[in-house]
Amino acid sequence: MKFTDGYWLMRPGVTARHAVSVTDAVVTDDRVTLYAPVDKVTHRGDTLNSPLLTVECWSPAEGVIGVRVTHLGGRAPRTPEFALRTGTESGGHAKTVREGSTIELVSGPLTLRTDTDAPWQLDFTADGQTLTSIGGRGAGFATDADGRHFMLAQHTLGVGESVYGLGERFTPFVKNGQSVDIWQADGGTNSEQAYKNIPFHLTTRGYGVFVNHPGRVSYEVGSETVGRVQFSVEDQSLEFFVIHGPGPREILARYTALTGRPALPPAWSFGLWLSTSFTTSYDETTVNRFVQGMADAEIPLSVFHFDCFWMREYQWSDFVWDPDVFPDPEGMIARLKERGLRVCAWINPYIAQKSALFAEGMAAGHLLRKPDGDVWQWDRWQPGMALVDFTSPAARAWYADKLRVLLGQGVDCFKTDFGERVPVDVAWHDGSDPERMHNYYTQLYNETVFDLLREERGEGEAVLFARSATAGGQRLPVHWGGDCESTFEAMAESLRGGLSLGLSGFGFWSHDIGGFEGTPTPAVFKRWVQFGLLSSHSRLHGSKSYRVPWDYGDEAVAVTRSFTRLKHRLMPYLYRAALQARDSGTPVMRAMLLEFPGDPACHPLDRQYMLGDDLLVAPVFTEDGTVDYYVPEGTWTHLLTGEEVRGPGWRRETHGFDTLPLLVRPGAVVPFGAADEEPVYDWADGVTLRVYAPLPGETVTAIPAPDGAGDAAVFTTTCTETEIVVETTSDLPWRVQLSGAAAAGEGADDPLGAVYTCAAGTHRLAVRRP
Repeated sequence: MKFTDGYWLMRPGVTARHAVSVTDAVVTDDRVTLYAPVDKVTHRGDTLNSPLLTVECWSPAEGVIGVRVTHLGGRAPRTPEFALRTGTESGGHAKTVREGSTIELVSGPLTLRTDTDAPWQLDFTADGQTLTSIGGRGAGFATDADGRHFMLAQHTLGVGESVYGLGERFTPFVKNGQSVDIWQADGGTNSEQAYKNIPFHLTTRGYGVFVNHPGRVSYEVGSETVGRVQFSVEDQSLEFFVIHGPGPREILARYTALTGRPALPPAWSFGLWLSTSFTTSYDETTVNRFVQGMADAEIPLSVFHFDCFWMREYQWSDFVWDPDVFPDPEGMIARLKERGLRVCAWINPYIAQKSALFAEGMAAGHLLRKPDGDVWQWDRWQPGMALVDFTSPAARAWYADKLRVLLGQGVDCFKTDFGERVPVDVAWHDGSDPERMHNYYTQLYNETVFDLLREERGEGEAVLFARSATAGGQRLPVHWGGDCESTFEAMAESLRGGLSLGLSGFGFWSHDIGGFEGTPTPAVFKRWVQFGLLSSHSRLHGSKSYRVPWDYGDEAVAVTRSFTRLKHRLMPYLYRAALQARDSGTPVMRAMLLEFPGDPACHPLDRQYMLGDDLLVAPVFTEDGTVDYYVPEGTWTHLLTGEEVRGPGWRRETHGFDTLPLLVRPGAVVPFGAADEEPVYDWADGVTLRVYAPLPGETVTAIPAPDGAGDAAVFTTTCTETEIVVETTSDLPWRVQLSGAAAAGEGADDPLGAVYTCAAGTHRLAVRRP
């Protein structure tokens, strides 16, 4: 929200007051409280009839400093609140230093410094450098013509400093120059609205900022004052955390330690998902035709998804299969299970008036009500629909019990759609503030479903396909990008949103392969298949048209087959990346900035990404197959062709539908599983270690167990000037492939390099360098 009219004036009706100095400071061992007047104090009389801001500073974790700026502190506590892992009041993570008029709060590498004899300023420093400052007009409050009261803060932006994050945003990747409202909306993927709004951003200067407010947070990112990021809330207090890196991976690690890290999705969820699509006509015969068609085409399928119309029209949600279309749901699901498939069912948190659950939920008090006691309703989406009030423990249990029936029928997971259009003219069961609950509702909704799946299916087996999220939603994977069009432009905007979400703490992300609205051309479909199967999770889904590959030609079938099988072979590599997301908050799909923060050319890139540590993916967004992409420093290798590419520099290539720029990082050792029919198998049995452009030194490659519980095998690759040595404790057979090397015998004619096979029980292989 903008308050000023240029540099000198305020907007009509707006009055702003800002901290101008420190009149008093209370310093304890690990906490600083500053009292900041908003007017210059020259004598005692100036202390009268003027506001005094209270600014509390502390550290909830090493490398993180919290700041709370309060105007009037008598306001009753508001809920909901974000569930922070360490708690906003935790101590013991910082120490204070006071020398004369200078006060420092030190938390690991991060220091907050202020001078009580100088004009108002908070400096955040690390390694002897100022990261950012909150200076004049940087902390205070404003009131508008309607009497609304806003707390605001501004931190400085350095020359060339770029800002990222704020959730899954489809607007330009670098947020500088943008006005952003953290407010959930069902707006598709081609506007400034977003399904996943996260009040967290990070910058190229080595820090991030998390605003601890679940309601509307209004950002001006170099858009009101071009050298500052401003954020404001309609409240009497504003709390935020400055999080040090120094690099973006370290920032995300500290941020997700505070707000939560993702659970590990089950390995089977990384396979290909096929949907009925939305408004298309389907029954069990259609489902069987799709499943058999995939089998006939030799395209491995892992999950079959039933979208909205598995239930009867006008009755979403009653969680009852349409008896005219699916007369034997238990039998149908059992038959799908016999084919090795998992089953996903679409749900949402809304109850239509025609649903039998409406009267039941209303009588029990499980539906959201207006202040006058009536159930809140409207006719959008479903006629007369109401919302489940997830602030009520009884309503959560009631909703979960309805889903429990579906799990008993054999359903494995749920697509938790919607959760964005949440009204504010309501009264929540637990007294939550409606403005704060608007964004937070999705967290309670998804937690209810995720907790049920974990309870019924066991730890490590819970997975969602969720659309909306707030801060902390990353704990409940997986999220997908929502309703996009079936065009190259929408494909690019989807990737942009996913990379933005990854820089907001989310480890897993997917999208509708082929696009949702409309019908893709064969070219769009094939290119989107490549992109989709080089994403953490992969789902074929549309709105009014099917996404079965044969509808887009024989070549589309071949592309889908090839890239599905490639993903299965990459499972030991991808699951290691998934474990990194769980353990450190690093996303599986990574903006180039995340892996190469020291390369300024990588900072704005949003049409390519790193998949895990070592694979660079540049999806093709053109009809003729041309693609421009950037290669960082070193000798990179095309994974599909073996061609070597030297960076740094830009490349322009033209690719047929069987390839795309998929490059391996210099010196990488990428494990390829021996099987490609499904994602879950013993990844260590017969694994091939592909060694690319070997660099001097040692590389440890851990092959995870498919349940995520430890490593099935560990390989150590040591490269010298003359030889490559691979050692392991594994007793299973394994292979090594040296990219660019030629040798007699097995693998001599393999364009991807020479292959060396090690029998079961072989613990060491030494070969001369190519």
